[in-house]
Amino acid sequence: MDVRSHQNMTMLCDFYELTMGNGYLRSGYADQICYFDLFFRQVPDGGGFAIAAGLEQVVDYLSGLRFEPEDIAYLRGRGIFCEEFLDYLADFHFTGDVWAVPEGTPVFPREPLITVRAPAIQAQLVETYLLLALNHQSLIATKASRIVRAAKGRPVMEFGSRRAQGADAAILGARAAYIAGCSGTACTISDQCYGVKALGTMAHSWVQMFDSEYDAFRTYCELYPTNAVLLVDTYDTLRSGIPNAIRAFNEVLRPQGITKCGIRLDSGDMAYLTQKARIMLDEAGWPGCTITCSNSLDEYIIQDLLLQGAKIDSFGVGERLITARSEPVFGGVYKLVAVEHDGKIIPRIKVSENVVKITVPHFKKLYRFYARDTGKALADYMALHDETVDDGGNFEIFDPDTTWKRKELYNFEAKELLVPIFRGGELVYKLPTLEEIRAYCAEQLNTLWDEVKRFENPHGYYVDLSQKLWDIRNDLLMNARRSQIPAEE
Repeated sequence: MDVRSHQNMTMLCDFYELTMGNGYLRSGYADQICYFDLFFRQVPDGGGFAIAAGLEQVVDYLSGLRFEPEDIAYLRGRGIFCEEFLDYLADFHFTGDVWAVPEGTPVFPREPLITVRAPAIQAQLVETYLLLALNHQSLIATKASRIVRAAKGRPVMEFGSRRAQGADAAILGARAAYIAGCSGTACTISDQCYGVKALGTMAHSWVQMFDSEYDAFRTYCELYPTNAVLLVDTYDTLRSGIPNAIRAFNEVLRPQGITKCGIRLDSGDMAYLTQKARIMLDEAGWPGCTITCSNSLDEYIIQDLLLQGAKIDSFGVGERLITARSEPVFGGVYKLVAVEHDGKIIPRIKVSENVVKITVPHFKKLYRFYARDTGKALADYMALHDETVDDGGNFEIFDPDTTWKRKELYNFEAKELLVPIFRGGELVYKLPTLEEIRAYCAEQLNTLWDEVKRFENPHGYYVDLSQKLWDIRNDLLMNARRSQIPAEE
């Protein structure tokens, strides 16, 4: 079977999800209602926050869950699944409830990005794809946000398709980068599928194809006079590249009254070369000619170039963005936090010697507190599903990692971050357009203090637990190991 011609994403799951599902059914747990949280433990690159992305793909996946006859035949051939389970899968579709933070939201460790309430087999089966979608796009959006902020308002284009780990990584990576502020992508299919503006002009091969660099530049200007951005570093940037570009601009664009044009550098000392290029272009009467730089850039290199006085108007960033090369794993996890018995929600906790792996139990709400006077985000607050938070007044927030660090909030507005996505398997959320997600992301980034957005040693953002949730977690921690140790005979 050629899997490329027929890929059912329902089968994109870890095999243990199927063996556990078979076991749940045989053990009487098939209809057991469970609550799972998807969250992450650490911000990539030591940053102060991450950007949630990938929800649209989760919605598409959950809306189309099904097992095809050939999938059932494959599983039967493994010889370990009972016929009752295979019959269950033949009629499988998602009937659960889902809550999630909207795409583009700045998020912090341990907060639920998605909460799933569903029968055990369904809730377990969707684990892999939900993690795949959120881990990848949140990682790329988070990295892109850092790079865009380093550029200080200059456009950043995503140029990494050829270095991405597979087609989906290129296509959806461009989508995630656009959400976080990139101006466009070199990936044409991302424009076709999602409306991420496709950008680009020429490669070095175009210049090499012609008998001379000047002929290459002149021809390109004649073909694309309103989008003439010339790659000037094929041979010698200062001695031939820029002079030949100026000559082509003078002879082709100027007679047409066109002043919008540009050059691109993909090698060399960017700070030095762009300073020289700016002088040469200005002296030749092309002050509006933009300078774009590419070549293995990231937020730190961009930051350094600008500190060195580089005259760069825009950036093309490839492999270090699309692969999040400095830390290419987001680390999201999917953990059971509660089950239902006779309509009552019973919390569950995972305990570990590694403190960061201890989970926050129960079915929860997630609040964000905004200052009414500045609009800035003050702290986040996890509470039980039936707790409410009143706006205004005074509110004391603790740092749960230290228990003694605290701050008092006043004159604030509390907003719930988790919104309903599915109810009873039916989609109840209107998916925003990509432009709406991008605008929302920029708006929410503006609510974060600059101290939280530092690349190095960012200010710690408070994510507190309600007193009730704290007490439940503490009681479960105290009892968890003791209750699991076998009694002495």
